[in-house]
Amino acid sequence: MRGKGKVLLFLTLAGLLYPGIALGAEGGVNGSDTTFVFISAALVLLMTPGLALFYGGMVRRKNVLSTMMYSFAPIALISVQWILIGYTLAFGPDIGHLIGGLDWLGFKGVGAAPNPDYAPTIPHQAFAMFQLMFAIITPALISGAVAERMRFSAYLLFTLLWATLVYDPLAHWVWGVDGWIRNMGALDFAGGTVVHISSGVSGLVAALVLGKRKGYGREPILPHHLPMTLLGAGILWFGWFGFNAGSALAVGDLAMNAFVVTNTSAAAGALAWMLTEWLHHGKPTALGAASGAVAGLVAITPASGFVEPLPAIIIGLVSGVLCYGAVAGLKSKLGYDDALDAFGCHGVGGTWGAIATGLFASKAVNPAGADGLFYGNPGLLVPQLISVVATYALAAVMTFIILKVVNVFCPLRVTVEEEEIGLDITQHGEDAYRDMVLTASASRKGSPASAEAAAVNLQVSTNS
Repeated sequence: MRGKGKVLLFLTLAGLLYPGIALGAEGGVNGSDTTFVFISAALVLLMTPGLALFYGGMVRRKNVLSTMMYSFAPIALISVQWILIGYTLAFGPDIGHLIGGLDWLGFKGVGAAPNPDYAPTIPHQAFAMFQLMFAIITPALISGAVAERMRFSAYLLFTLLWATLVYDPLAHWVWGVDGWIRNMGALDFAGGTVVHISSGVSGLVAALVLGKRKGYGREPILPHHLPMTLLGAGILWFGWFGFNAGSALAVGDLAMNAFVVTNTSAAAGALAWMLTEWLHHGKPTALGAASGAVAGLVAITPASGFVEPLPAIIIGLVSGVLCYGAVAGLKSKLGYDDALDAFGCHGVGGTWGAIATGLFASKAVNPAGADGLFYGNPGLLVPQLISVVATYALAAVMTFIILKVVNVFCPLRVTVEEEEIGLDITQHGEDAYRDMVLTASASRKGSPASAEAAAVNLQVSTNS
């Protein structure tokens, strides 16, 4: 089948999902753009289970389910919050350049007709659901800093409050019509400040408030399943094309450029981390390669709609070195327990990405943007730096307040005994590898009862 025939067939099939889509523009809705955003939204949603695998493989086996639940639960929680109040706070008609009004409370008025202020060629609902996927993954990123020690009930309450009081206002500042950071001229194409700096800084504050894991710094705390982490990193890389290219909200040159620079920066970040680790420790690790790719993806996110491929290589290379330094150097020197390096990758990588946007942005890529320092406009650095400082301040202060409030109603941290046993059993009553343990024990003992007892004893005594 020829290329045009394939496109027509695809759009016809897509029409089953959205009436009229295969006919192209009807009532302002462009079929190709709408299909593109549908697919991009699905890719971004897939990133959150990918994050669950990425984080889950890095913790000890007794905490893998609890760590994955930190990512899985926000899919449900934020999906409901977004419909009820989150979307209108983030993108509703402006109030004082700080927050969206309640005009779209409960998705009232968010329908099939496009909203010309945000995306004139796709249904308003399609835009809102695409943005939902960003709101879902952001608090999940924070969980990497508090893994293996935060009580699940406290995490749920924290996530709900944080999404409402930090993410939604910040999204309005940066992306909402008349938001003060947007009005200032700062550029953030797909979430360097809104997603990555906010989650990284909040993760650091949460790690400091909760304190270190039992035995941290005195005994090895090693990843239990690195193949799982590599699979998660691959899914994140795959989904990130929807994250960045999808933020163009239309099929065209801008989306393709975002696709190209996203892949390029991720590759450069992986290479830079591996080489730096190789020189520093004598061996390049699989975990390092995965972390470097994520660092490159984080750094290119705010710049992906504004920079060309060659600057993307520089952004990725620098991100790999900087984030490795934050993880391997800064964290050990300062002694904080950011368990899965939420701040080291997302906070540091997002900060560099926001600054790099001010350096490498080009109106040749996106006429709606601005030229950066290396294209004759040093003035862009000012709003970029202000947006970074404002994001740090909002995320740090509000996260600290929210944690203290949550702690009044629910202890943030599990008990020492619960941490020793593992959060899978103490928080969820499950063991990720129970069948494997039971089978091994039964073959030795010859009795199902003795096998189950052995599994419990093994979980408690040897898997701390």
